[in-house]
Order: sequence, then structure tokens, then C-alpha cells
Amino acid sequence: MNRTLRAALAVAGMAALSACGSSDDTSEDVTADTVEMPAEAAMADVTQEPVVDEAVVPASPPPPAPVADEAREQEIETAQSAGERAAAAAADVEAVAAAAAAAAAGASDEGEPAEDAAAETDMEE
Repeated sequence: MNRTLRAALAVAGMAALSACGSSDDTSEDVTADTVEMPAEAAMADVTQEPVVDEAVVPASPPPPAPVADEAREQEIETAQSAGERAAAAAADVEAVAAAAAAAAAGASDEGEPAEDAAAETDMEE
């Protein structure tokens, strides 16, 4: 019954909307000819050219913001210092890797497993 009621209301709504509608096509009422003709008629009597208004002063451009330059320089310095810290961290990692490799090479000469030698190197630091 619920579906039947919904279908009946939908059909009634469509019938009501279709009864209120009009079949006149408004796009035919507004064309370029009907819009341009009144505008041309209104401007037909005008013979003067536009004049510059002397009372209006053109706006000057705003002064450059020095804060933006300082902020840009600060961003550059921050990026450079971050790059230096990253290079130092990479050098530290390379040094630890070289020490681990040397310890592993020394351990293999002594007969110890390489994993134990690397673990000892990590404990020393």
C-alpha cells in the first residue's frame, strides 16, 4: 500500500506540474535584433565623444612590501640550515655504516659472525 500511495502522489504531482506549464518558447522572444534595436535607437542622437574626467585621479600602485622580502630571506636561510643538518646527518650515518663494515670485516677474520660484530659496534656508540 505504501508503494501504491507513493506512485499515486508522484503521478498527481506530475499532472499538476504539466497543467501549470506553458508551451510558449521564450528563446524566440529575445533575439539579437530585438535587443540591439532599442540600444541603437537610444544612442542615435549622441554625437559627442567620451571625455576624461579630470577630477578623478588614477590610483597609484601600492608600495612594495618589505616584509615579504625579509620573509623570503628567512625561508632561504631556514632551507639552507636544514640542508646543512641533513648533510651532517648523512655523514654520521655513513660513518656508522663504515664502522659497522669495518667491525664486520674484523669479526670475519676472527671467526665471529658478522651480526655479532655489528651489534657490538652499535653498543659502543
